[in-house]
Amino acid sequence: MTFHLQIGIDYSGAQTPTSRLAGLQVYAATTCLPERVTTPAAPESKSWNWTRQEIAEWLIEQARSGHRFIAGIDHGFSFPLNYFEQHKLTSWPEFLEDFVAHWPTHEPHTYVDFIRDRAEGPPDRTGSSAEFRLTEKWTSSAKSMFQFDVQGSVAKSTHARLPWLLRIREEVGDLVHIWPFDGWQVPSDKSVIVEVYPSIFRNRYPREDRTADQQDAYAIARWLSEMDERGFLKRYFDPPLTDEERQIADLEGWILGIM
Repeated sequence: MTFHLQIGIDYSGAQTPTSRLAGLQVYAATTCLPERVTTPAAPESKSWNWTRQEIAEWLIEQARSGHRFIAGIDHGFSFPLNYFEQHKLTSWPEFLEDFVAHWPTHEPHTYVDFIRDRAEGPPDRTGSSAEFRLTEKWTSSAKSMFQFDVQGSVAKSTHARLPWLLRIREEVGDLVHIWPFDGWQVPSDKSVIVEVYPSIFRNRYPREDRTADQQDAYAIARWLSEMDERGFLKRYFDPPLTDEERQIADLEGWILGIM
C-alpha cells in the first residue's frame, strides 16, 4: 500500500461552517474495509455529525501526524477556464485567494445562500450553469460548479469548501499535495487531497444499512483503498490528456478516476 490511510468524504454546503450535518460523512480504511469516522469532538460513546470546520481541522491533524493519507472529497476544487480568463487569474493559488475574498463561506454564521442573496446582489465571482470544466465534460452526468438548487448539485458544497482548502494549505504547507494543482505526479512523502465523483463507483459496493451520504463516503474510501492495494493509483494520477488539455486542467483541476 502506498498510503497509510484512505479517506472518503461526502460533503455538504448546507447551513454554516459549524453546523453539524448528516450530509457530512467520513469513512477511512487502513488494511481492512472502510469504517465510519465520527468527529473527535463527540463525547465518549456518542456519535455526532461533523461540521465543515471540524473536517478541515481533522485533515490538518492527520497531515501533521506523519501518517501518509489520501483523501477523496466530493466537491469541485476549481472553476472553468473562462472564469480564470474573465477575472484575469493566472494560477490556482491566485484563484483560491480571490475566491475567498468574494465568498468568505468559512466565516462564522455564514451560509452560502447569505452571500448569494445579500442586499447588494450576488457576488460578481460566479458563472453560468451552462459552463463546465473539461473534466466534467468527460463524464455523463457531472453538474456545473454554478448550478445551484438542483438534486445532485455540487455547487453549494464547492462554494462552502474552497476556503477550507486554502486553510489547509496555509496550515500544513508542503505536508499535503493537492492534486493536480501541486503537480500531476504525487511525491512519495506527502499526503494527498483529491476531488472525486462518487457516482462513478458507488454502485460497485452493496449499500447495506448506510445512508446515501454514508454510502458515498464509504465508496470513495473503499475505491481508493482498492486502487492503492492493486497499485493502480499512479495510473489515475496520470489521465490521458494532450498537452493543451493538461494546461487547462492545471487551472480547472481534475476528478480522480476520470480517464
